[in-house]
Parts: sequence; structure tokens; C-alpha cells
Amino acid sequence: MWEQIRSNQMRSVILVIAMAVLLILVGYFLGLYFFGSGTGGLIVALIVWAILNMVGLFRGDNILLSIAKAKKISRDDHPRLYNVVEEMKIASGLEKMPDIYIIDDPALNAFATGRNPDRAAVAVTSGLLQKLNRDELQGVIGHEISHIRNRDVLLMAMCSILLGSIVILSWYASRMMFFSALTGGRRTSSSSGGGSAQLIILALALLLVILAPIAAQMIYFAISRKREYLADASSALYTRYPEGLASALEKLGASTGQLKSANKATAPMYIINPFRKKGMAASDLSSTHPPISERIRILRAMAGASPSDYDQAYRQVYQKGNKGVIPASALAAGAVSFRAAAPQAREKEPDETQRKRETSDVLWKLHKYNTISCECGTRLRLPPGFKGNRVRCPHCGRTISI
Repeated sequence: MWEQIRSNQMRSVILVIAMAVLLILVGYFLGLYFFGSGTGGLIVALIVWAILNMVGLFRGDNILLSIAKAKKISRDDHPRLYNVVEEMKIASGLEKMPDIYIIDDPALNAFATGRNPDRAAVAVTSGLLQKLNRDELQGVIGHEISHIRNRDVLLMAMCSILLGSIVILSWYASRMMFFSALTGGRRTSSSSGGGSAQLIILALALLLVILAPIAAQMIYFAISRKREYLADASSALYTRYPEGLASALEKLGASTGQLKSANKATAPMYIINPFRKKGMAASDLSSTHPPISERIRILRAMAGASPSDYDQAYRQVYQKGNKGVIPASALAAGAVSFRAAAPQAREKEPDETQRKRETSDVLWKLHKYNTISCECGTRLRLPPGFKGNRVRCPHCGRTISI
């Protein structure tokens, strides 16, 4: 996948330049409108662009994890999840174990972020951990690990920061222009060409303020769809069991929960589009992701687990003839056979009730609740900062010293 890694690095540079052009144009025309000087606005836009790039490069992953309200866990917190991530890390050839985060949200979703494979993280929702069995969880984690290995994470982190900044700048600029118009606007200098020039500048500034966020999203989303196919193909290779990811995508697509922490800037980072109408399953129509049903059909049409098998299945589903989606360098890999599904009894696979209890215990711990046990077997959760020295068991009535 080195061809894809180089391609992502080049697209990162192109995307940053494209976003910079949009910021500079917005800054230039807003400078003309508010200060009578396009140069002043240009300088401000360049400074903002430089700062945003530094923030996106060095702090982008932390910002995105903070927006998602993700909490970091260790092996002891959730051994099953940690082991699955470790398995996919080994299968993918990553040298460093990514950090693992849990998002306290019943919606089913996951994403990866980070500057590079040495500083990367995988985040999954609590709903995902409760609903997916080991094979399905492996498929999802394999998909996210591939984004780390293929350097998608830096690309998408910087996109999220820059897109969000353009949207915010345009939003505030439009309100300032509206307020300025209500109060009579700024006085036009003689060098501005009079009232007609002022109206032209105002029209151009308004047009750019409206179109810049749309153009930025189009640039952002244009690179999002293809990388999802590549990540699905990589997951099939790492797990040697495409049905695991296909089954997981079915559950994710059928879920009706809305991911509360997602926004338009971060949506393309998730394994499926986090936006949907309340109480409805995910739709195939998504600007950020390929249709879920077709991703599932491709995975289930694979004759083997290699990238070439995925490429052939992709061409079969989309009837593309010789036009595939996998880079040519990856197609040279040899055949990879399927593995059998994990034997649930031997692996002591927890059922959904046990997975809910397992996930609930982790969330209580992450939120710093103190757990105490009564002799009758009841487990009590005490909130952080509980001041009492003893508590009464609601089941047996015993008084428990803390």
C-alpha cells in the first residue's frame, strides 16, 4: 500500500493549499469590505492559515478526540477491545500500538486519528462494544487500523481543522456583514471606486462567504469515499474474514441512534456517516461515505481475502470492467485464503448482555465512580466526591463501611 501512502501524502499537501486559497480569498474580500484594504485581509488570512496548519499537525488528534468526548483506556479497563486492537496492529505491521479510546454514546460508530502511525488513536463508541461480537469488532478495528497505516489519519485530521475554521470564519463574517449593513455599513473611501465598487465588493464577499464552506466540504468529501473502499479491503486482508466487517456494517447501518458528538467537520472520519434522521437507520445516500449496502455486497462477493479479490469484487458490483479501486502496487500480492469464523464457545465469546455489563463497568470506571460490593452480591456505584463513611445496601439492608 506504499502507493496509497504516497498518494495520501501528496493529497495532504494539495488539500492544505486548496484550503489556504479559500481562506486567502475570504480574507482578501473581507479585508476590502471592512478595512478598505485587501492586503490587510490577506495578511490576516495567511496568519490564520499558518496557525491552523500548526494546530492541525501537532494538536489536531487531541482536538478531535476532545470534540468526540473520548476517554482513553488501558488493557485492564477493557481486555477484549485491547486484544482485538493488538491483533489488528500485528496483522497490519504497525510498529506501535495505537492508543484506545471509548466514546460514551449508544450510537454504533468508530474512527481513527493521529499525526502518524507512531502517534495514533482508535476510538469506538460504547454502543459498538455492546452490539458487536469479536469477528465484527475485528472487522471494524481492522478498517480503522488501515486508516492509520495508509496515513489517512493525518489527512483527515488536518481537513477537519481547516474545514471547521473556514465554516466558523464564514459564519462570523456573514453576521458581521449583516450587522454592518443594518447600521449603515462602513464609509467608502475615494480609492474604493464609490458606491458601485462597494456594492461589488459586498456581493463578492457575500458570495465567497456562502460558497467557501461548500467548496471546502466538496474538497474534503472528494477524498473521503475512495479511502473507505481501501480501508474495507485492508480490513478483509488483516482479518482474513470479510464477513466480519460485512456483518458489522449491517448492524451499523441498521442502528437508529444519532452520534451526539459528531459534526460536519468530523463526519468523514467515522466508519459510517454519523448523521441520520432521529429514529431512522442510516441511508445509502451519503456525501461522506460510499453506500453501506454496496460496501457489504463487495465484501460478500470476495473470493478470497487479498486486495486483488476486493478489487475484482468491486468491479463486479459496480460493473466497472477493468476500472478498479485498489492501487496497482497492491494487486501484485499473492492469494490470501479466508479463515473460519471464531468458535464462540471455545473463545468464551460474551453474549450481548455480558457485553453490555462489560462496557457499563468500563464507563463507570472512566467516570470515576467508586464500586463497592455487598456480601449479598450487590455492587453499588458511588459518584465521585461521595462524602459518607457508610452506605446501606438497597437489596439486603446491610450497612457497608466505605
